[in-house]
Amino acid sequence: MVAKSKSNGKSVPSFFGYPISIFFIVINEFCERFSYYGMRAVLVLYFKYFLHWDDNLSTAVYHTFVALCYLTPIFGALIADSWLGKFKTIISLSIVYTIGQAVMSISSINDLTDYNRDGTPDHIPVHIALSIVGLILIALGTGGIKPCVSAFGGDQFDDDQEKQRTRFFSIFYLSINAGSLISTIVTPILRGQECGIHSKQRCYPLAFGVPAALMAVALIVFIIGSGMYKKVQPQGNIMVQVSKCIGFAIKNRFRHRSKEFPKRQHWLDWASEKYNKRLIAQTKMVLKVLFLYIPLPMFWALFDQQGSRWTLQATTMDGNFGAVQIQPDQMQTVNPILIIVMVPVVDAVIYPLIKKCGINFTPLRKITVGMFLAALAFVAAALVQVQIDKTLPVFPSAGQTQIKIINLGSVDATVQFEPGLQSVPVAPDVATDYMTFDSSKLNLLNVTSGNQTVSQVVSSLEKKRHTLAVKNVGTTIEAELLLDNITSKPEEGNNLIRFINNMAQTVNITMGSTHFGPLESLAASNYEVFSGGRKAIIGNTSSSSCGISSMKFGFGSAYTIVINEAPSSMKSVLQAGWLLTVAVGNIIVLIVAGASRLSEQWAEYVLFAALLLVVCIIFAVMAYFYTYVDPNEIEAQLDEEEKKQAKKDKDLEKEAEVVSRM
Repeated sequence: MVAKSKSNGKSVPSFFGYPISIFFIVINEFCERFSYYGMRAVLVLYFKYFLHWDDNLSTAVYHTFVALCYLTPIFGALIADSWLGKFKTIISLSIVYTIGQAVMSISSINDLTDYNRDGTPDHIPVHIALSIVGLILIALGTGGIKPCVSAFGGDQFDDDQEKQRTRFFSIFYLSINAGSLISTIVTPILRGQECGIHSKQRCYPLAFGVPAALMAVALIVFIIGSGMYKKVQPQGNIMVQVSKCIGFAIKNRFRHRSKEFPKRQHWLDWASEKYNKRLIAQTKMVLKVLFLYIPLPMFWALFDQQGSRWTLQATTMDGNFGAVQIQPDQMQTVNPILIIVMVPVVDAVIYPLIKKCGINFTPLRKITVGMFLAALAFVAAALVQVQIDKTLPVFPSAGQTQIKIINLGSVDATVQFEPGLQSVPVAPDVATDYMTFDSSKLNLLNVTSGNQTVSQVVSSLEKKRHTLAVKNVGTTIEAELLLDNITSKPEEGNNLIRFINNMAQTVNITMGSTHFGPLESLAASNYEVFSGGRKAIIGNTSSSSCGISSMKFGFGSAYTIVINEAPSSMKSVLQAGWLLTVAVGNIIVLIVAGASRLSEQWAEYVLFAALLLVVCIIFAVMAYFYTYVDPNEIEAQLDEEEKKQAKKDKDLEKEAEVVSRM
């Protein structure tokens, strides 16, 4: 039902008692959160795989960006409350935000500087510069509007619409989680596609471009509703007033530090010469809460690593869940899913059960338990990392070489590593694991099959992997030492695939759009990068053409395929303080990760878990001694005092008037 209500003399369109303007605000928030979290979901992988930064630098820049996003809300609040107002601030910084997202999308276009069309940008510094500019603009935009949008939505309601205002905030925060959830599912899928003009690459331009488009939509939707908004003029920033009050109290106390001046009940009372009791009382309550915020950055230091260390950890894991392939950056989807599912369950089931058990589960105790669970989560991450490390290949170090044997023949073979190092029997159609040797001691390979023996002199094998292909042909033995040009585990969950020709004639192999070239008998192709999943393989010889049955490949492995003959109000101050804890938490990641010098990733996870556990204990002690204060009760007392003071002033005025008449 559409109707019109009056607010401050102005007719405001409403829908079932709700201002129509709030629907534009909710849609704006959904699109903006989609834009932010969608871009952020793929950011650390963009740093690692497109800009070719290592894990530590990628993590450092990621957390610097997130910290900046949570520092700039102070800047946005000051502009809105002291100068432009919320509406103009949202419009202005949303334009900055949209430009930043567009710049990020442009920075990720591979063909922008790929002049020789080899699939690699020729001027990475250009892409880095554009990325940094884009991220700074995004941080200014998203952080600047963060404290304004929800408050602007609240401004649309009258004082007698408290029920509607409460429901609006519930819908508003639901839109935040919906935008976050959908974007962290969609943008990794877009990133996983291949696109490009001259060469096909991971589609980062699309992964950044869709969030840029959604931010443009957010801006347009917000502007469309401009004629319906109730726009409150700037009233001055409460954070500035609180800061001035605190500064004056400290300065005044220092001036009156002599013993001749009597002590006051609270050090903030030294501001009473300049500021009223209400502001001083409110500031006392705020400082009491802000004191409890001190340990919280350690929690955010762990929480925000979902988008950095945990995402990088996911790149070394198998995301194949049957018919569903989960991208590494999609693991961040778990957070909004659990929020949407667990919040109602906890509020409706768990908390009532705890209350029935006679436990006073205060908000501070809930935070303490949350910190403890976060510490356990990092212990779990450390245990997962230990298991991952067990699966990682160990590559030869200086002075070492690694060789594995594959028997392509039909009879048993034995390889003797000389002089007298090791004798290895190999059955037909069997491949051994890699064996590590001292390069300086290994100089000869003797291959025996039946009554035949062939020798091969080896040299210059240091820090390299090789495959020894062995095959009996009639009464003779053939042995070929093939270089395995792999120095690390495949990244982004991709696979490295090569072919060995076990046919008598030359064969041409094609898989997808990749041609492996003509392979002579016992020759091996180079490794090529492929994503997981099922692939069709086509083989051609000079005399025939045969389609080899498709093969399904896993995640992050190296494959050698053998081709055989037959294959198949103070709230703003508290909000600013809260956002500041997030920013400081990300700064802590930079400091700890940079200073720890831990060579093992699992050890860093344990370090963070231990730090949060210590902070959790400190917070529990702080919470134990904290006394709850009801702000409404304090406000009521202040109102009563002001009424009494007003009555007293009025009586004095009457007395003065009587005296003047006498």
